[in-house]
Amino acid sequence: MQLKIADTFNKELPSDTNLSNTRRKVFGAMYSYVKPRVPKSPKLIHVSPEMCENIGIHEDEVGSEEFLNIFSGSELYKETQPYAMAYAGHQFGNWAGQLGDGRAINLFEVQHNKKRWAMQLKGAGETPYSRQGDGLAVLRSSVREYLCSEAMHHLGVPTTRALSLMLSGDEVLRDMLYNGNAAYEKGAIVCRVAPSFIRFGNFELFASRNDTENLKKLTEYTIKHFYPELGAPSKEVYIQFFKAVADKTLDMIIHWQRVGFVHGVMNTDNMSILGQTIDYGPYGWLEGFDFGWTPNTTDREHKRYRYGNQPNIGLWNLLQLANALYALVDEAEPFETILNQYQKDFEEAFLNMMRSKLGLDFKKEEDQKLVEDLEDCLLLSETDMTIFYRLLSNFEKGKVENSLEIVKQAFYNPEEIQGKKEEKWNDWIIDYDKRLKLEEATDQQRQIKMNAVNPKYVLRNYMAQLAIDDANEGKYGLIDDLFQMLKNPYSNQPKYEKWFAKRPEWARHKAGCSMLSCSS
Repeated sequence: MQLKIADTFNKELPSDTNLSNTRRKVFGAMYSYVKPRVPKSPKLIHVSPEMCENIGIHEDEVGSEEFLNIFSGSELYKETQPYAMAYAGHQFGNWAGQLGDGRAINLFEVQHNKKRWAMQLKGAGETPYSRQGDGLAVLRSSVREYLCSEAMHHLGVPTTRALSLMLSGDEVLRDMLYNGNAAYEKGAIVCRVAPSFIRFGNFELFASRNDTENLKKLTEYTIKHFYPELGAPSKEVYIQFFKAVADKTLDMIIHWQRVGFVHGVMNTDNMSILGQTIDYGPYGWLEGFDFGWTPNTTDREHKRYRYGNQPNIGLWNLLQLANALYALVDEAEPFETILNQYQKDFEEAFLNMMRSKLGLDFKKEEDQKLVEDLEDCLLLSETDMTIFYRLLSNFEKGKVENSLEIVKQAFYNPEEIQGKKEEKWNDWIIDYDKRLKLEEATDQQRQIKMNAVNPKYVLRNYMAQLAIDDANEGKYGLIDDLFQMLKNPYSNQPKYEKWFAKRPEWARHKAGCSMLSCSS
C-alpha cells in the first residue's frame, strides 16, 4: 500500500513528553504517543470499498497481509507515530475532568483527492487515558459502530466513517448491562475515519486548566485545517469559528431528528468540532415514535439524552464550548448572540425539515400547527416513525376517505385506532389534504420528494443484533447484507423488503434491541 501520509495533528501541536503507557493526568499536551496492542490473531470481517477508494487503497490491496496488519494494529505504517488525544468533558451534565482517547488510537492522517482523512483504531488497547478500562472493544459494539457510521453517511447525516471491521482473536471481559454479570466476549477492532476527531472536550481541557496558550494553539490549528475560509486568527475569527461550529452542530441534529436517530450519550467529549456524528455507543432508532425515548440504560432514570431533548443538549454543549473559547475573546455577548440565534434557527430549520417530510414546498403559517397535531396523533398509539412517513407518501390529494389504511402498517396495535383516536387521525388527514391542495406538485412529484428524505431502511437495533448473533457464530453474511442495503436507504429494494417492517415483539425488551449500555 502506498498511502500519502500527511500528518498534522501530531506534527504541529505539542505532545506529551512522558512516553510511558501508564494511566495519568497529562498536562501541556494535546496527545500522548502510544502504540496499538498487537492482537492475538486478527481476521478481517468486512471492509468499506468506498472508504478504501477515499483514502487511496486499491481493492487488490484489501486482502493483503499488510492491510490486515496495519488496520488491526499489528504493525505500524512506515514513518508514522500513533497517538491518543487528550480531552476533557461534561458527562451527563457533570464535569468529568480529563478523559481522552481511552479506547482509540490515531494511526495517521492521509491526503487523497484533495481530502484529508484521520485514521483511528477503536479497540486497539490501553492508552494513558484508559482510566480503569483495558482499551479494548468487543464484537457486539464494533459491528454496531461499523454498520451505523456508514449507514448514516448514506442517509445524508454528517458522520464519521468506518474503513474496516476486524476480529482481534482476543477474549474481552465485559459486564454488558452493568449488573454484575461479566462475561468474556470476542474482541474486535474498527478502523474509524474522519477529517478530524477533535471534540468540544479538547477545548474544554485547556480552558479548565487556564492553559490559554494551548487553547489558542488548538483553536488556530482547527481553523487553519478545517475552517480555512474564516481567514487569519483574530478575536473576530474565533467568534466566527464558534458560529460555524454551532451551525454545523444544528444541521447534524436536525438530520438526527429527521431520520429518528437517538445518539444516546451526547456528552461534550462526544461532540465533533466538525458537526459530525461521532462515537456510536448506545445509540438507537425510534421505532415507536416517542419524544422521551433513550436507548441508553445509564440514562434510563433522567433521560437527559432522549430523542426530544437532543436539540436542547446540542445548545447546552455549545454553551460549554463557548465557555471554553471565552478566554480567547474575553467578551460574553458575541457568544450569547450566537447561542440565542441557535434557538431561533432550530425552530425554523426543524419546521422546514418537517415540511420536507410531509412533501410541502411552500411555507404557510398553519404548517406549525399541522406538524404539532401530527405529533399528537403519532403518540396516540405506538406508531413506527420510519414506516409511517414512508407510507404517507402514497397519500393522494382529495382522497381522504379510508386514507388511514395507507399508513395502517405503521401501527403496532392497529385495533387501538378507533373512537376518539380514529377521529383525531381523520381530522389530521383532512387538514393535511387541505394543505396539500395549496401545493403545485402532483402526487407523483410529491412522493418522489418525500421518499428522498424519508428513508425506507434504517439500522434498527434488532437488525444489528441479528447480525451480531450471527457474527458471534462466525457467520458474517448478514453484516454484508445490511451493509449493502443501507447504502441505498431511500430506494425500494425488493430483495430487502423483509427489513421494511416494525420491530418484532421478541426484540421489544431484548438486550441490544431495546436498551443498550456504554459497555464496549
